[in-house]
Amino acid sequence: MNTMTLWHISIWEFAALAAAALLVGFSKTAVSGANTVSLAIFAAVLPARASTGVLLPILIVGDVLAVLTYRRHAHWPTLWRLFPAVAGGVVFGTLFLMWADDGDVRTSIGAILLLMAAVTMWRRRAAQDEEPDSVVTRTGRIKARSYGVLGGFTTMVANAGGPVMSMYLLSAGFRKLGFLGTSAFFFLIVNASKVPFSVGLGLIDGHSLLLDAALALFVVPGAFIGKWAVNRINQLLFERLVIAATVVGGVQLLLR
Repeated sequence: MNTMTLWHISIWEFAALAAAALLVGFSKTAVSGANTVSLAIFAAVLPARASTGVLLPILIVGDVLAVLTYRRHAHWPTLWRLFPAVAGGVVFGTLFLMWADDGDVRTSIGAILLLMAAVTMWRRRAAQDEEPDSVVTRTGRIKARSYGVLGGFTTMVANAGGPVMSMYLLSAGFRKLGFLGTSAFFFLIVNASKVPFSVGLGLIDGHSLLLDAALALFVVPGAFIGKWAVNRINQLLFERLVIAATVVGGVQLLLR
């Protein structure tokens, strides 16, 4: 029995998942936040609950490729500031899921993403960007904690923490390589920490891993395309693409 038979998906649905996996690879090495489209495709093809478990290992494969590509550019002071707040956001997200239905979750995350995009665009028009080491200031610490809680919340409830963290890293003044290196380590650590919980909830099992093994093959070319493309995208275009991907993801969640 092949993978598509196990999941009762057609060749066209598998092709859609493969395209989404390729986009995951591209987003991890080029335009972070673009994989919100992948979230929508997985949720449309697979049962919503199951799609979360199938997508998580795909995201981790992309995270590993991104770390291997940009590991020298990570800004660890920023990461250490973020992790405690992210943990709090994960707890908050867990409590939220105890009473919220799917509509509440989608609406909340979509609104958060659009708000973050609006705040980031306003900040970039109103003032000079801060340097990455601004996390050591009081304002920088408050901002890191705020975005960290939101990132933990959204990644817990929908694997959708990418756009929130993209907005934080842009607002902190990160250039392309520092942005991608810091983001790569952040999501590798956060996504890997979610695996035991997903296994315990039955979201990851033998069937899901079989589908992951087939789809992971498409993450690799996506990552190489992203690495090629990022060197050909100037900083301004890079920032606009990240914000645009965030807005698209937010609107898509609100309209679903």
